[in-house]
Amino acid sequence: MKIAVTGATGQLGRLVVEKLKTRIPAHEVVALVRNPAKAADLGVEVREADYGQPATLSTALAGVDKLLLISSSEVGKRAEQHHNVIEAARQAGVQHIIYTSVLHADTSPLSLADEHRATEAELKASGIAYTLLRNGWYTENYTGSVGGAVAGGAFIGSAQNGKISSATRADFADAAVAVLTSEGHEGKTYELAGDEAYTLPDLAAEISRQTGKDIPYRNLPVADYAAALASFGVPEGFAHGIASWDADAAEGALFDDSRHLSRLIGRPTTPLSTAVAAALK
Repeated sequence: MKIAVTGATGQLGRLVVEKLKTRIPAHEVVALVRNPAKAADLGVEVREADYGQPATLSTALAGVDKLLLISSSEVGKRAEQHHNVIEAARQAGVQHIIYTSVLHADTSPLSLADEHRATEAELKASGIAYTLLRNGWYTENYTGSVGGAVAGGAFIGSAQNGKISSATRADFADAAVAVLTSEGHEGKTYELAGDEAYTLPDLAAEISRQTGKDIPYRNLPVADYAAALASFGVPEGFAHGIASWDADAAEGALFDDSRHLSRLIGRPTTPLSTAVAAALK
């Protein structure tokens, strides 16, 4: 059995590879990466695979039984890139593709969801067994700003009091590994989200509690939040995306209470307090 992971040098991919090595022999794991030099420390077989270069993909997928297709980071190019991988997987005889989609992809208002919907549809029509891991928001998407919030004296955003059911990358990696190393997941869709929802005011309160400082949450209009992110060096297009996703969160786009994630991984998801503590180290 060969299990391959795309984007294996990314933040999620590295976690998946490391966790896979604790569950199956390392020689059964294949890391698919754009730049093999960056994967030298993974301790598994490394193959060059570029989403945008179809010629690399057929060779990279030879002999692979299960494939974790971690969605591309190139927003706007994802649907085409994922198509390249799915087509190469079909030609290589891959038996099962597990795909990291987005929470409630079929109904989500997030601008990110369109490309995920396209990939989900293609997988369903591919003739290959598939599993959809509809990942919710990474807690790190918000805790990555904890240092800046402490330095600036406030946590800013545009999510108002929207409930956010995020989970850590480690939680999502554990879910992927659970599906990759057990049976009975073909054709299933999992809505993956944290057990306990929180709001950005809740997050600011937790930062305040752990630092002993008063760090309030300051809600901004979308345009103002995007401008603030741009002023911190976030590329303008991405800044507008982040702000719009916050606005969607205000309307419930990042909330889910199905607890599919904790059931898959066999433990509660990582508490917000733990994630904040890690960000403050």
